[in-house]
Amino acid sequence: MRRWLGGVVAVGMLGACEPLDDAGGGGTIGDVLFDQGFAFVRDDRNVYVVDDDGDPNSPQRLTTGGGAYTPSISKDGSSIVFVQRSGSTSSIQTVPTSGGSVATLISSNDAACGTCTNFRGPTFSPDGRTIVFAFDRGSGSVSSLGRIGVNGSGFTELTPGTTISYGSPSFFPSGNTVLAPAGSNTFQYNQLAFVPVGGGSPSYVSLGNEVLAIANRAVVSPDGRQVALDGRLSSGSTRIFVGSVTATGISGSLRRLTDYTSSTVQESFPSWAGSTQLGFLFNDSGGDPSIYRAPVSSTASSVTLAVPAANEPFYGPN
Repeated sequence: MRRWLGGVVAVGMLGACEPLDDAGGGGTIGDVLFDQGFAFVRDDRNVYVVDDDGDPNSPQRLTTGGGAYTPSISKDGSSIVFVQRSGSTSSIQTVPTSGGSVATLISSNDAACGTCTNFRGPTFSPDGRTIVFAFDRGSGSVSSLGRIGVNGSGFTELTPGTTISYGSPSFFPSGNTVLAPAGSNTFQYNQLAFVPVGGGSPSYVSLGNEVLAIANRAVVSPDGRQVALDGRLSSGSTRIFVGSVTATGISGSLRRLTDYTSSTVQESFPSWAGSTQLGFLFNDSGGDPSIYRAPVSSTASSVTLAVPAANEPFYGPN
C-alpha cells in the first residue's frame, strides 16, 4: 500500500497530472481497500472509487456495464448507490465499495411507482436503511422526490401532487429532512426545498441575487450547519457557493468557495469532505474535468487537485 504524496497541486499543473491507467481497469485495480474517499465516474460511465490513502491514478473500478451516473456513498462506507441509464430507461442500483455484484432497486415504470422515469441523484439516509432520489413522473415538465428501502422495497413518493421540479436530495444529519434544488423545471432550480421525509409540506427559500439557479446539486454538511451548491451565474459559468443552513432555511448570504473569476472556469457537483472542506468537479477551457478540494472559510480560496480525470464526484463516508 502507498499514500499519494502529490496531493497539493496548482490548477495550472493539471495538464501534467493525467491518470496512469486507461480507465479500463477492473475490480482489482487500486492498491488500497476503500475506507474513505471519492466515488466518481469516468468517460466509460463506470463507477470508480479511490481511497484517501490510495493512488488517485489507480482507482478501483466497481462496474463494467457503463451507463452509470451520480454515485454516492453510504454512511458506513460499504455501499454505493448510482443511476444506471440504458436508452430511455433508468434504474437505481447499488454496488459494494469493495467490489461485487450490482443490485437493482427500482427501474423505470416498475409497478411500485407507475410512470417513474429519469431517476437522478440518489443518496443514502444517515441510518443506511433508505435511499432518496429525484425522478420524473411520466413525460411532464415536473419532477418529484421518492424514497425506497436499500433492499428495493417500500417505494414512497415524498412530494405527491407536485407542480414544480426537484433535483438531487441531500439529508440533514437527523434523517428527518432532505434538502433539494427546486424550481419551475429541471433547468431552473432557483430555490431550495426543505422536504420532511416522514410526510408533510415542503418549505422553500430563494437563492439570492448572484446565483440564478442551481446547476446540479445542493448538499448539507456532515454537521448540518452548512449547505454547498453549484450556482449558475449570469455569465453562464458555475461556481461553488457555501452558506449557513438550518432544517428550515438559509441564514445569511451565500458566499463563493474559490477566488476564480474567469468565465471559462466551471465548478460543479460539490461534496463535503468533512465539515471544513469540499471536494468538487473543476473544469477549465474544455479540458478533462477533475476532482479538486478547497477549504471552507469566510474568504474565497485556491484549490488543490485530488483525483485527475474524474466526473460527478461524491466523498464519503463522513
